[in-house]
Amino acid sequence: MYYNKKDKIELYTVMFPHKQGTYAETYRVKDAKGRTCFLKLINHSKLDRNQIDENGQITEVEITKHLDHQNLCKYIDSGNLMLYGGQFTYLVTEYVSGETLSQKIIREGELSVYEIKQVAIHVLSALQYLHTLPCPALHGEVTIQNVLISFVGGWDDLKLIDLGHARYLNQSPAKLDLDSTNVFCLAPECFSGVIQVQSDVYAVGVLLYQLLYGKLPWFIDLSRIDKQDRIDALLEERNKDLDIPSIEKFELDEQLVNCIVKALSYDVEDRFQSAEEFIRGIKGELKVERQSTKRKVFSNPTMSAKGQSKAVKKTGKGFAAIAGMEELKNQLREEVIDPLHHPEEYKRYGITIPNGMLLYGPPGCGKTFFAKHFAEEVGFNFLCITPATLKSRYVNATQENIAKMFKEAEENAPTIIFIDEINELVPNRESNVHEMSRSAVNEMLAQMDRTGEKGIFIIGATNYPHIIDPAILRTGRLDKKYYVGAPDKEARKALFELYLKNRPYDFGLDYDELAELTANYVSADIQLIVNDASRAALKRHSKITMDLLRTAINETHPSLSLDELERYLDIKARMDGEKPNKRRVGFK
Repeated sequence: MYYNKKDKIELYTVMFPHKQGTYAETYRVKDAKGRTCFLKLINHSKLDRNQIDENGQITEVEITKHLDHQNLCKYIDSGNLMLYGGQFTYLVTEYVSGETLSQKIIREGELSVYEIKQVAIHVLSALQYLHTLPCPALHGEVTIQNVLISFVGGWDDLKLIDLGHARYLNQSPAKLDLDSTNVFCLAPECFSGVIQVQSDVYAVGVLLYQLLYGKLPWFIDLSRIDKQDRIDALLEERNKDLDIPSIEKFELDEQLVNCIVKALSYDVEDRFQSAEEFIRGIKGELKVERQSTKRKVFSNPTMSAKGQSKAVKKTGKGFAAIAGMEELKNQLREEVIDPLHHPEEYKRYGITIPNGMLLYGPPGCGKTFFAKHFAEEVGFNFLCITPATLKSRYVNATQENIAKMFKEAEENAPTIIFIDEINELVPNRESNVHEMSRSAVNEMLAQMDRTGEKGIFIIGATNYPHIIDPAILRTGRLDKKYYVGAPDKEARKALFELYLKNRPYDFGLDYDELAELTANYVSADIQLIVNDASRAALKRHSKITMDLLRTAINETHPSLSLDELERYLDIKARMDGEKPNKRRVGFK
């Protein structure tokens, strides 16, 4: 340790040297006013490149500066100093007198089901906060060692600690430093450099399983396996059926077990799609059925192609199933759907048929939902892909998977290829990305040329269009770019009608007023409002009334802040070739 008791670290006096880690030391300190704080001293020379953001700042420090949540330690101070010729950064946060969840279990033994649920709900609440920051962040290493239980505050005041492996959601994919990470809490896609919201969800699934059954899911003794073969062994083990021990525990029900199984699914799309959805599952607000955790799609080139995702014909109501958004729907009918349906007519007039389009905008506004109903409207086969489906840690394997995807799409033409979170697959090659990511971008560019002539239409969806490689967005590739923002007034009216349908609501609800009261609320927010009002009505044994809905609205904050919406409007302006400027945010 660099400092001893009573030594000074800038304005802070060391009370107790705490721990020495791989890249940092931690201390309990007192500030100039005598308040106890927690200080982390970070050695720049030992940082991994994943711990540095695109502005050259330490990601952990920058994320911590913006934290204001009961289950996350609050930021106090930070600064730089030189020590023994090296550069260091100190990060000071609030001090919590407590013990880690791991220490508590060792001291007291197993937790009750109620306590396990409380841990999960509060950890997920912290993650939901991180995931919905103006610059969304991922924790990256949720373990029983990184959950701190206060000696005085109880479960409500537990803290999710140690953001040493945290990263911004829009950071370019990069190879993980597996030597400094608990590999058993990592989701399968993390080994290919893809880290997303569902990766944190997976880690909470591991934590829940460990708390409930007293062991890790799919544990293997890595000390018996050669280092170069360990990832293969881990992924092979993950593709086995999850062992669900038969135990008798008070209040343990099928719903909680099903939630754990869902969170631990190999495929990203089979997990809870947000921490909030996971919480709803644990609370029983969302019915969760038992499913297999085994992967349905293989990105390993040694695996059979039979495991690949198949193009299927989308049948349904098309745009009629989408509430509001009439301007966007009409624009797509004119600019995309009509040319796709009448290509020869457009060619006769020398008008190019679009190869693809990009749907971008804030999270939770329905880009994926819109893409699926677009496929129904067009009547093409639909191939739904995530970056985790395609990316592989094997050399050239990602390129091979991309080529297979386009080959399958061509064989089943006309086909829509929908790539969700496309920024993970095709990050800007000028940024700090792994060479394998650059190769993947090159392969995508090669495959995307003249796809329209092969009966293939590509849809990419992203929350971060500005970090996609610019070549992907040029003419002849993703020709069209459409902003999918928060629902407009008509859409919000339709959403209230949709979510209240088949529920016992009071006659004469004022949907115009409900829509007016929920400007900037997204679909998930409105669904939550209706659910809260429904629960309140159930307790009263009454119908769902306007008063109950107004109360639920007042108690529900929009998922998207005004600052975040403002930022997305600036992104839209840049995408449209306009100069970003200050504007009033609001959708009427």
